[in-house]
Amino acid sequence: MTGLTQALAAYVAHPELGPRRAQAESIARQGMTDTIAVALAARDEAVTRIALDYARGQAGPAEGGAPLWFGGEALPPARAAFVNGVASHALDYDDVALSGHPSAALTAAILAQGHAQGASGRDCLLAYIVGYEVWAELASREPDPYHIKGWHPTAVFGTVAATAALARLRGFEAPVAARALAIGASLASGLVANFGTMTKPLHAGRVAAQAFEAVTLAGLGLTAADDALEHHAGFLAALSPRGQVDRERPYRPGEPRILATGLSIKKYPVCYSGHRIIDAVIDIAREADLDAAQVARVRVGIGRAQASMLRNAAPVTALEAKFSAQFAVAAALLRRKVGLSELDDAFVNEPAMRALYGKVEIGIVEAPDPEDSAFSRYDTVDIDMRDGRVLRSGEVRYPRGHAHLPLAEADLRAKFEDCMAVWRRQAGGDTSSLPSAGALYDRLASLAQIDDVRTLFRG
Repeated sequence: MTGLTQALAAYVAHPELGPRRAQAESIARQGMTDTIAVALAARDEAVTRIALDYARGQAGPAEGGAPLWFGGEALPPARAAFVNGVASHALDYDDVALSGHPSAALTAAILAQGHAQGASGRDCLLAYIVGYEVWAELASREPDPYHIKGWHPTAVFGTVAATAALARLRGFEAPVAARALAIGASLASGLVANFGTMTKPLHAGRVAAQAFEAVTLAGLGLTAADDALEHHAGFLAALSPRGQVDRERPYRPGEPRILATGLSIKKYPVCYSGHRIIDAVIDIAREADLDAAQVARVRVGIGRAQASMLRNAAPVTALEAKFSAQFAVAAALLRRKVGLSELDDAFVNEPAMRALYGKVEIGIVEAPDPEDSAFSRYDTVDIDMRDGRVLRSGEVRYPRGHAHLPLAEADLRAKFEDCMAVWRRQAGGDTSSLPSAGALYDRLASLAQIDDVRTLFRG
């Protein structure tokens, strides 16, 4: 029986997408488009600037490099991928699936490699689908949530997935692809303890950089275990929270998994663990026309892994607020929205916000989501008013923007244009390096028809 590492390598070398390939490409394109948008809006984030300074110091000559999405500068592909990857996750506004952030993990690496070799848009979309498939197959074998153990799936699965995507783009045959996957598995790491700091978006940048390292070393002949993923001392066993991972099931490729699980596009630039409660609070507040000052208590029910991620009960910075159920509730009550303008240190520390943080109580919903163990099956919000009323959300199954409750095309385009407007303000008068928001969005919408992705960002 062919082991998992070898079976996945065979898929990477010769993927078959079946009759619904165009639908799979459409989902991948949407994820890549959204990722580019949120990276552009993160141009002036401190973590993006630090990543850029670091990459410039490491890069050497930039001749023949890949572009930074948010500016006219080019760096060697691995370094450009690193910076673009950090920017993709800097705002925590990028899409969600498979207990992590697949597009932040995949897009920067794929487009940098695609630029280096003049790949077509369709080649890049195929690489995305292949990377997503490898991630989904690995994650499907574990019944327990990785976040509780301390692993950030974007960092650990993303590294192997991005390696698979680059191996596909470089045209590796199965033996070389298997070595690349095994090398990538040894490079993978990332801790939940660093959520709410600049190191979380660093994870996405490191995923892209490590994927380049893995495929380059594999291409040069570096050896690695042929069973590194499934071995009893291998990748899956090492990550497993309680050792219940299935290392034995044969991999049988079928329809791309991206068709089944899709992507959830974020409506709010905060940790996805808080999105259902934001929806619930906004709906209750609008329907009842609530005065936040009259709220006595807010009781929130979320999953155990979600509570672990939303670790900051009394945030003092916007970064901490992204991982705070208390902030999510307070902002939704006071502003009836949670957008980029709310992720501001001054707003986080407003007296009215701080007064609400202490009124939020967290309870645990033990029922797991059968589709994603990082979440509870549903979230709940109960708001106790000073006048004795109790306003209840009921069970909130999917947040707006979830793959099963998708945003309309107009909303997706509006988010893209809003992010580009932020980039434009940050760039000042220097906006000639990119096409207009409408032109770039339209190019990305027709990515499958682009012959050479080097034309994508030309102004």
